[in-house]
Amino acid sequence: MKAFFVALLGATSILAFSQANAETITIATVNNGDMVRMQGLTEDFTKANPDIQLQWVTLEENVLRERVTTDIATKGGQYDVLTIGTYEVPIWAKQNWLLPLDNLGADYDVADLLPPIRSGLTVDDKLFAVPFYGESSMIMYRTDLLEKAGLKMPEAPTWKFIAEAAAKMTDRKADISGICLRGKPGWGENSALITVIANSFGARWFDENWKPQFDQPEWKNALDFYVNLVNESGPQGASSNGFNENLALFQQGKCGIWMDATVAASFVTNPKESVVADKVGFALAPDTGLGKRANWLWAWSLAIPAGTQKAAAAEKFVSWATSKHYLELVASKEGWANVPPGTRSSLYANPEYLKAASFAKTTLDSINAADPKHPTVKPVPYVGVQFVAIPEYQGLGTTVGQLFAAALSGQTTVDSALSQAQSVATREMTRAGYIKK
Repeated sequence: MKAFFVALLGATSILAFSQANAETITIATVNNGDMVRMQGLTEDFTKANPDIQLQWVTLEENVLRERVTTDIATKGGQYDVLTIGTYEVPIWAKQNWLLPLDNLGADYDVADLLPPIRSGLTVDDKLFAVPFYGESSMIMYRTDLLEKAGLKMPEAPTWKFIAEAAAKMTDRKADISGICLRGKPGWGENSALITVIANSFGARWFDENWKPQFDQPEWKNALDFYVNLVNESGPQGASSNGFNENLALFQQGKCGIWMDATVAASFVTNPKESVVADKVGFALAPDTGLGKRANWLWAWSLAIPAGTQKAAAAEKFVSWATSKHYLELVASKEGWANVPPGTRSSLYANPEYLKAASFAKTTLDSINAADPKHPTVKPVPYVGVQFVAIPEYQGLGTTVGQLFAAALSGQTTVDSALSQAQSVATREMTRAGYIKK
């Protein structure tokens, strides 16, 4: 018995010593559901790595982008792991702001990452971030409301059909909006959505010579359509609604149709979170017959800033959080339908996942259909589907998003918003040297 207590005391001392000497890494992340779930599962990581403690900074999307960008640009060193997107990775890697991830572990299986997602996180054949989840955009809709309206959703709908269906599904007395779409200003919020709508209408941000195109009829058609659709069939206060706000509305049964990130599918079909979980169907993002659908390509990914003093510990964490093991961990706790989607080929070959996730095929088809190198109907000089992959876009996209939100809320007209967008974009692109004076 004495030997037992000595051994127990020794083990306790080792644990206490390990915790006292643990290295703390600070992780900046977005307040989306999958990331919140990850924080609840990190005991699995800390058990395997008792010498590493985790500190979380969880922020709303626009705030996260602002804080993380400021910190990395000024070499502030507040964070050891960053949650960033497909837009930032190549730009920041070329600035030498991120560390290459070349020690993810023997069983990580980089080759299993979906090619479209992995490509956006790779610069000069080096991986600078790993995807926590990947996404495109798609239509999510209430099957019961569509049936009540006497309609059937095509697998690949047109915007004309979506507008007609939204109008028929709108029931103001029952507090049901026919459609919910992002209106909250931000380059990753309403600008992302409206840009892919514009792509499907034949519009583009810039022509081959970087001249802004907001004064062209395609943009007028696209923005008119968006504003009219949301004002006629959308919820009140739509100009304040982003991804999380519309997710809540859909889960509460207050939206007939929602076009947004494919990652939302597991949340709207989760009976613990959604009152309409058994009444949700999926379809590809709409088009206008011009050859481009309104689908984007994105991954929320984990990266390590070059200024961290804790790179080895940080890389262990990002490897764990984006591994096959993590997917299996979520499946064991929450079910296969709730694992982070859109990152690994093996997930879409897993019969358990395909059986549990009715949205799996539409998600994968949407991701594979997005083409960042040819995002628009007409030729463009830029890469990126719902964004333009240049450093200036972060500020410009947010400014234009504010103009679009003002048009949606009625503070200005569509014509005025487009005229101002043209002026702002021309000034910024000239100042940055894209357009020669």
